[in-house]
Amino acid sequence: MPLPTTPQRSALGLIVLWQLMQEPMHVYRMQKLFEAEGKDRVVNVRSRASLYQTIERLLRHGLVEVSQTVHVEGYPDRVVYAITEAGRATARQWLREMLSTTEDEYPEFIAALSLLFGLEPGEAQAELQLRAERLAAALADTEAALASAPEELPRLFLLEEEYRKALLEAQLSWVRGVVDDLRQGRLTWSEQWLREMADAFLETNERHDTESS
Repeated sequence: MPLPTTPQRSALGLIVLWQLMQEPMHVYRMQKLFEAEGKDRVVNVRSRASLYQTIERLLRHGLVEVSQTVHVEGYPDRVVYAITEAGRATARQWLREMLSTTEDEYPEFIAALSLLFGLEPGEAQAELQLRAERLAAALADTEAALASAPEELPRLFLLEEEYRKALLEAQLSWVRGVVDDLRQGRLTWSEQWLREMADAFLETNERHDTESS
């Protein structure tokens, strides 16, 4: 089966392409620049294997190319990658799509919430309390990052931290509310209640399907 003209967009792929727009570079330098620029707070670049896998995919689709191979005595050869014209066009296309679309965003947390009843209420409360503590720590870290930014740094380069702060505040408030409802017994369930709800729901759906057919 032939490869599509462009691969499925990815956040890491976009960051890699945008970094290569600045200059050709090898993966080690790319990873260090990501960390220095705080991109490791935006995408997972801690694993160099993930970077290599992403670049291999971009290579297969002609979005990047090998610029040169650097030989250093006593060290493995380092392959320097450069972006192609197709890569530049794709990076801008992905950027526009990621800014404007909301489709195909399926966070793990939402999937887990849809199956919260798979745990006992007390266990669910404990796990969500742990999430709340981690959200609070992440929020404090983000607030510290914003507070420590140089005053002369334009807001354009802080937008991702502003957005992260807004998301963390909203998530923390909501999770704490659910934890409190679980603690107070306003939100609860049991195996018998779940069976009753399943029977009632399935019966209602089956009746609706019969009437519609």
